[in-house]
Amino acid sequence: MIEVVRPGPLTTVQDLGRPGLAALGVGRSGAADRRSAALANRLVGNLDGAAVLETTFGGLVLRFRQVARVVVTGAPCPVRRGARGEAMNAPFTVWPGDELTLGMPSSGLRTYVAVRGGIGVDKVLESRSTDLLAGLGPAALSEGDELPIGRDECGPLPSVEVAPVPDPAGFALTVRVMPGPRDDWFTPEALRTFATATYEVTSESNRVGVRLSGPELSRARTGELLSEGMVPGAIQVPPSGLPLVFLADHPVTGGYPVIGVVLTDDLPVMAQARPGQSVSFRLVPAELPVPTAA
Repeated sequence: MIEVVRPGPLTTVQDLGRPGLAALGVGRSGAADRRSAALANRLVGNLDGAAVLETTFGGLVLRFRQVARVVVTGAPCPVRRGARGEAMNAPFTVWPGDELTLGMPSSGLRTYVAVRGGIGVDKVLESRSTDLLAGLGPAALSEGDELPIGRDECGPLPSVEVAPVPDPAGFALTVRVMPGPRDDWFTPEALRTFATATYEVTSESNRVGVRLSGPELSRARTGELLSEGMVPGAIQVPPSGLPLVFLADHPVTGGYPVIGVVLTDDLPVMAQARPGQSVSFRLVPAELPVPTAA
């Protein structure tokens, strides 16, 4: 078992989510930064679908009651096992009674903790993910919670001691976007602004979406749009004219026009964007891959 000594601002259990249920009104959810979560599982020899812990802005303290193989990935932060410092992206062993402490990230927002065997909480609709918008899966962690370590979601241990993860790109972020499907709802001036302006991440952002402040995007059409299916990375523009980029816990439908969709490979960048950070959009050809609702 793992005891939660302090959960930090927000720590949830996440795996690959619940794909294929959007038509039933259930979003996929899962890890916001799927790249960092997948790396964590690989480094401890877990299967891709094993559950990890996703913590926002550090502050997590765990106490282990058994020997376990552990790794920390994602937003770089100080990692301590008792009085000993440990490296990011490098597996290490914890012993009974050890406390694992994550400090505040120096950049980025979300850090991932994987334990060999996975986090063995009960599944809901075949996933252990916490969906904060839908209220599915285990609740966000609280002080005193106990988490079982799984046994059947791991394979051979990898023969690596550390993963060569590059440093974050810096404070100014650029993400690639495919235009549409409702870019025709906006004026030519708004489309030029969208492709050239710099926006700022606001403190109202969460796992549902990243709210941005900056130049408003004016519509070319009036009236209301019928609700349509939403996907991760959809950039919805509400009546305020300010973009909202949907993340893992996004709603499955929405009634505001979507001016573009962030490419799948760039979704981890948005998932790690912290309040005050600047974001710009670069439009790309339509043949590049974009997220799906499943």
